[in-house]
Amino acid sequence: MTNHPENRLKDSASPYLRSAAHQPIDWHEWGAAAFARAKSEDKPILLDIGAVWCHWCHVIDRESYENAEIAKIINEHFVPVKVDRDERPDVDSRYQSAISAISGQGGWPLTGFLLSDGKPFFGGTYFPPEDQMGRPGFRRLLLAVADSYRNKRAELERAANSLADAISQAEVFTGARGDFDLGVVEAQVKSITQLFDIKNGGFGRAPKFPHSSAIDLILERYQQTKERHLLAMAETTLEKMARGGVYDQLAGGFHRYSVDERWLVPHFEKMSYDNSELLKNYLHGWQVTQNPFLRETAEGIIGWVNEVLSDQDNGGFYASQDADYSLDDDGDYFTWSLDELRAALIPDEARVMELYYDVEAHGEMHHNPAKNVLWIAHDAKDIAYQLGLDETSVRLTVAKSKGKLLAARLPRPTPFIDKTMYVSWNAMFVSAYLDAARVLGGSLGAPCCTFALKTLDRMLKEAWTERRGFGHRIGGPILEGSLDDQVFSVLALLDAYETTLDPRYFSAAQKTIDLAISRYGDSEGGGFFDRPCDAAPMGGLDVRRKPFQDSPMPGANSIAAIALIRMHAFTGDDRYRAFTQKTLEAFAGIAPQYGLFAATYGLAATLFAHHSIQVVITGPPNNSAAHALEAAAHRVFRFGKSVLRVTPETPQVHLAGALKETLPHLSSGKPLAVVCFGQTCLPPTSDPAQLIALLEDGVAGAATP
Repeated sequence: MTNHPENRLKDSASPYLRSAAHQPIDWHEWGAAAFARAKSEDKPILLDIGAVWCHWCHVIDRESYENAEIAKIINEHFVPVKVDRDERPDVDSRYQSAISAISGQGGWPLTGFLLSDGKPFFGGTYFPPEDQMGRPGFRRLLLAVADSYRNKRAELERAANSLADAISQAEVFTGARGDFDLGVVEAQVKSITQLFDIKNGGFGRAPKFPHSSAIDLILERYQQTKERHLLAMAETTLEKMARGGVYDQLAGGFHRYSVDERWLVPHFEKMSYDNSELLKNYLHGWQVTQNPFLRETAEGIIGWVNEVLSDQDNGGFYASQDADYSLDDDGDYFTWSLDELRAALIPDEARVMELYYDVEAHGEMHHNPAKNVLWIAHDAKDIAYQLGLDETSVRLTVAKSKGKLLAARLPRPTPFIDKTMYVSWNAMFVSAYLDAARVLGGSLGAPCCTFALKTLDRMLKEAWTERRGFGHRIGGPILEGSLDDQVFSVLALLDAYETTLDPRYFSAAQKTIDLAISRYGDSEGGGFFDRPCDAAPMGGLDVRRKPFQDSPMPGANSIAAIALIRMHAFTGDDRYRAFTQKTLEAFAGIAPQYGLFAATYGLAATLFAHHSIQVVITGPPNNSAAHALEAAAHRVFRFGKSVLRVTPETPQVHLAGALKETLPHLSSGKPLAVVCFGQTCLPPTSDPAQLIALLEDGVAGAATP
């Protein structure tokens, strides 16, 4: 901390920016004022992009931005601009591409040096204050950049203009167009299979990220082909992640990624967008395998989110939880020394839990060797054999001890929770919670449904307008929405419509996808840009950008294609299918090369070729036979499947194709299930077992004629 008076970031809506309000640097938020000042004073811009959950962002803050001497250099030679990457993903994505092209590095903190018009000419990620770790010291670097700006301006401008042109070509995927070919899915599954880690689960080597879309793609592919190795890949990955330290064994929820290939030691921040997609993975894994451990993990994610990452009173999901509570801590809240574990438990409990979680005097944390990351090292059966105990008593001891350890952890200083609510991330969780309501049912499913709808209603009330669709943030100053905000919200609205048959959700979904096409769509080249055509100028690197890669969120163009396919399935409006095809073709020439990192494209391609599966259940409300059919329909995972519950009292529902022609011939008062895809309907059934067989086998390989 310094005694410097607060700078202009003190009034920011972003907690990350407000955390820098005390720094002796004349920070600007991203905007016209910063560019105008840089131009009038003829200074380069120092751009710092980070996030409140980012450990090394806080390190560079403390080491350099709170250093009075370094601050003096910055204030004298630069116009400093600080950006929250969660608040401004449009700024972050463009400068990540540019700085990666310059330095070969990306990530946070992102440190960029820009011309006064915003074009980057140099940058990197974290820089230590003085030369160390093979990195140039920030102090020396700042002075060298300032000197180059004064004395080598023409050279810098040539480099910056050339880079901006190259980024512009890359970001719109020039030359990526091709004919749609379902063979891309075959290529992706082959690539994912080659990257699969047979021993530890997951894909590739350390560091390991979950790759949620790849898991869903593998599960859907298994449902089509019944190739056992695909199921083994998915189930092994889900089990290994949930047993590892990357999963919070006490409170639930997943950390962002693992630094090792065994999923043991994570980066401890917990992100909304990871947990929503992983919740779907574990629900889908449970549907396919009926493995109770996968269901327990899904329930654990929900428990943690309900407790920590959501506004239960008003609706809404928070953005993230930090890894650390201070710069001197690295996951200390989540890790345990042997003495800490023994202090929380009686000796008999400690003996069991030391084996269960592999807690020893020397743990996995390099900065503090006494600290252990909790991970499931041994099953109850193994521990019972080793200690000469009954397996049931070991299970009871584990359950009881987990509660004690969590209670002992709660008084520790708690990592910060960013309570900002971003629309796209909320939409992703709305879909996940509605999925949980369908799959889990019962006493857990109903509250998930209620909270999801409460959140969605808040999104519509506070973040949606008829003219511009969804903004980026719920509450606070208005932020222009991105493509992510529109298309994830369309999926959430369609999920809500399927759950409730409330026409206002369908109406909002259709209006939003139409706005996405008109404001974000590329009618000539196909696909969507991340910013609307009438967005305010960004300044600097104002390139058109079509987000495609899954990194780590599902690629927005692929999500847009999925939303269009589902909208076509409800409306029969061929303009949605035509725009889907143009979107898929816009990336068809390059998608196979992306493999694992374009798995969402593979899901969209699968859905486009095979059509959305629609299931309509008829019968009176509270009818046990109809309820059994509905439960059977939800029992089976098929990507993009819709289940609509129609009663005699149900208002007119949105149906397209063969289902629209078939339904009038059925009595809504008789318990029946009818399954359709595209222009084909299968014979109605009143048998839940037959319905399951139809969904798993009858439409397994059904493709477009």
